[in-house]
Amino acid sequence: MTRFMLTTAMAAMLASGAWAESHGAAMDQPGQTASADLINTDDESIGTATLTDGPAGMLIHVRVEGLTPGKHGLHLHAVGTCESSEGFTTATGHVGKVEGGHGLLNPEGPEPGDLPNIFVGEDGIGEMEAYSTLVDVASLLDEDGSTFIIHAQGDDHMSQPIGGAGDRVACGLIKGQ
Repeated sequence: MTRFMLTTAMAAMLASGAWAESHGAAMDQPGQTASADLINTDDESIGTATLTDGPAGMLIHVRVEGLTPGKHGLHLHAVGTCESSEGFTTATGHVGKVEGGHGLLNPEGPEPGDLPNIFVGEDGIGEMEAYSTLVDVASLLDEDGSTFIIHAQGDDHMSQPIGGAGDRVACGLIKGQ
């Protein structure tokens, strides 16, 4: 029995090595990366976001300080500009906007720019990590760029056009690394 288990374990290890080799660099190292420095409406730095391409999507990590406690909508927006004097509206709509399709729970969506909420604790610190199969780093670094937008309230992932998330309270221009 022990010999069978060892043989099975060895076969599994060899097979996984062959699979990893056949799938190239995707197993060896992460793909393209980007980051964003997040600012609030007073142009003060409040956090960072990092994006890393994976084999079938993109890993997103966001950390912020100084936001009100609770959940906040977080979206990827289609234009790379963060003008606080304009309430960050120059970042326009979501990446891959689909009319009537906003929301992770929406049967008509989701849009590639839809992300889970970020939760902020009583100490004003929030952190989240998510994986999206709807977007990649290269698509966010297109000619007009892209941004992260954080909203004043949580996103209900259904209501149009932004899930009831309210005003834009933070913005981060996504830059390649």
